[in-house]
Amino acid sequence: MKLAVLIHEKDRFERSKYFLTLLVDAWRREGIEVTLLRGAGRFEPADAVFLHVDQTVVPREYLSLCRRYPIAINGRVADISKRRVSSRLVGFHDPYDGEVIVKTDRNFGGTQERRRQGSGPARRFRERLRGALPWSLSGHLTPDDYPIYPSRRDVPLAVWLNPSLVVERFIPEREGKYYALRQWVFLGDRETSGRVLSAERIVKSTNVAHREYDLPIPDAIRAERRRLGFDYGKFDYVLHDGEAVLLDANATHTFNRQNPSRRLLESVGVLSKGLHALLAAPGEP
Repeated sequence: MKLAVLIHEKDRFERSKYFLTLLVDAWRREGIEVTLLRGAGRFEPADAVFLHVDQTVVPREYLSLCRRYPIAINGRVADISKRRVSSRLVGFHDPYDGEVIVKTDRNFGGTQERRRQGSGPARRFRERLRGALPWSLSGHLTPDDYPIYPSRRDVPLAVWLNPSLVVERFIPEREGKYYALRQWVFLGDRETSGRVLSAERIVKSTNVAHREYDLPIPDAIRAERRRLGFDYGKFDYVLHDGEAVLLDANATHTFNRQNPSRRLLESVGVLSKGLHALLAAPGEP
């Protein structure tokens, strides 16, 4: 069997932190031939293509190339912007009065898109200009910096006028003094899950106080996977007042290459088997 992995022309996939690199290694050990397609300019025959373009909105030419293959894994995942993924966005005139959080519409602060804006004097000028402007005007935020406000009335006016930013209800999951974030990683019919706890309101890998594993996935989150068309990915979500709420959907998630955990390596063995289900019944998560 031959699998083509379609990546962005500027991605350095082989030595990257993408979790998919671990799966590719596992498949090659099984005897599966895996070839990388760097950019959308070349078609190479294969039994299936795995779309892995690290951008919020996948360029049209990559989606067109995927359609030339009999099976396109994640071929329906064309847009993971917050406006596409989130069901909890708040508008300027909405009556919602609870806490809100400001995020970038693009995935992970639009970091990948900025990296691909070329190099040289023009890029350096844009970066200096962006650094000189307040974030509400530049639209430059990283997930670690997402500001939280007591209500929508406290959000700066410039945020509402900036198409790069969105305002979302801040509806955390609490466990005593901790804030919780649940994660679901899946490929085909295989999956891993867990929950991390932190004393910080924005939970991230550097402030985790406790981890739990092998938690059941709510039906509402599985329904979100079907709605968004994911065959492979990582979903972040919370349980708030008994309701499962999707926060983020990522089709090109990463891992800690410097210090991979035993649990991570075990998950590769679990998830790699999901490829076979996708090839047998494409489009049926």
